[in-house]
Amino acid sequence: MLQTHFSVDLLEAGCDEAGRGCLAGPVVAAAVILPRDYHHPFMNDSKQLTEKKRDILRLEIEREAIYGVAMVHNEEIDDINILNASYRAMHLAIEKLSKCPELLLIDGNRYKPHNDIPFECVIKGDSKFLSIAAASILAKTYRDEWMKSKALEFPVYDWENNKGYPTEKHRNAIRENGLTPYHRKSFRQLPEQLSLFESTCA
Repeated sequence: MLQTHFSVDLLEAGCDEAGRGCLAGPVVAAAVILPRDYHHPFMNDSKQLTEKKRDILRLEIEREAIYGVAMVHNEEIDDINILNASYRAMHLAIEKLSKCPELLLIDGNRYKPHNDIPFECVIKGDSKFLSIAAASILAKTYRDEWMKSKALEFPVYDWENNKGYPTEKHRNAIRENGLTPYHRKSFRQLPEQLSLFESTCA
């Protein structure tokens, strides 16, 4: 069972991101402050949930929690690298909270301090703390929604299913059609690293 709080005395926000390993689209982060005595029987790491359950829980989180969600898009990812982009997305999400947290619970083992807010890094935190699990659900659902909207613009890349991750169908579409304006040009798009960067979609 996931823990509700790391500290009983501090206002905590769980933080997580989605989309770090994708070939296209933004990295999305969320920060979530849950009510003090919040419990939910199905809340878990977003990767352990079906899409339908994530969508239901997103509505629950938006109704019950204080939250912020932020995106850093592929152009900035290319400029500052994916790790710094992930930190930036988290910082932006935290700044959107209507209350300033006294402690951040960060999923993973690294974080760049911001605004002098104390933090704890928690490896696999989305399977240990409710607030991090909630953040993972928001980050995942917001990003999936964004990628589905862009799939209408570029249907051959199958983003409605792969969400920009490096599936075989996605990479085959890159081989055949080149890169879109939403692809991360600093990423290794294909194993053979073809010179695709000049062959971008208009």
